[in-house]
Amino acid sequence: MNKPLRQQIIFDLDDTLVHCNIYFDQILEKFADLLAEWLGEYRVTSAEIRNKQIEIDVAGVQKIGFVSSHFPQSLIDTYRYFCRILGRELHIAEEDRLMKLGMSVYDRKVEPYPGMVETLTLLTSQGHELYLYTGGETVIQQRKIEQMKLADYFQDRIYIRQHKNIQALEEILSSRKFDRKNTWMIGNSLRTDIEPALFAGVNAIYIKHPNEWSFNMIELKKETDTAMYTVSSLESVPGIIAESLTLAKAGRSATIH
Repeated sequence: MNKPLRQQIIFDLDDTLVHCNIYFDQILEKFADLLAEWLGEYRVTSAEIRNKQIEIDVAGVQKIGFVSSHFPQSLIDTYRYFCRILGRELHIAEEDRLMKLGMSVYDRKVEPYPGMVETLTLLTSQGHELYLYTGGETVIQQRKIEQMKLADYFQDRIYIRQHKNIQALEEILSSRKFDRKNTWMIGNSLRTDIEPALFAGVNAIYIKHPNEWSFNMIELKKETDTAMYTVSSLESVPGIIAESLTLAKAGRSATIH
């Protein structure tokens, strides 16, 4: 009897296994309301503030990667932008308040996505080898990993990078003996998870969220012979991998006969 092929499964962390963007959205809502209040006489709307912050935030991440100080700095830069174009005086106290507001996002207690434990436990019990690949600063990401006890599933197969791109994923794949035909990248970002996986020739499962951060949204242009699936929940992952293995086994049997 043929044993199922062991798959090497690479998981993203933020907004794949644990919540992340919801905390930033909560801070941004407070920021937009606060700045609209400060600029009340100029009739700047919260929507205008949010749009400018997104523009500044995305441009910065593309340049410097996932640096914790960048998010609060994007709030300050947005504040400075509107003060400059409106001719309003800048205030150090206001900037300090924005810095504290932005940094407070990293103090939130991390929460798992539904089915995180069940998904990781099931895949591990089936003999698959799990990897964790996340973007950000080591101290912040490691704190999340420890809170969720993720080392129980990933052990020493954990990678934290400031930039998540094609080069970073290729370095990881080259650092161990990956069988790319039996390797999967699971993540919510088309930019940092799925596109690099397609370029690297590994399979991908895109977990699509309804209100995704604009930085993560790109048009995929790379054609690939590997499998790619789009799902709406983490809990769909084991079923897709099991189905893929069944199809692969059927194809192998057909070849033998």
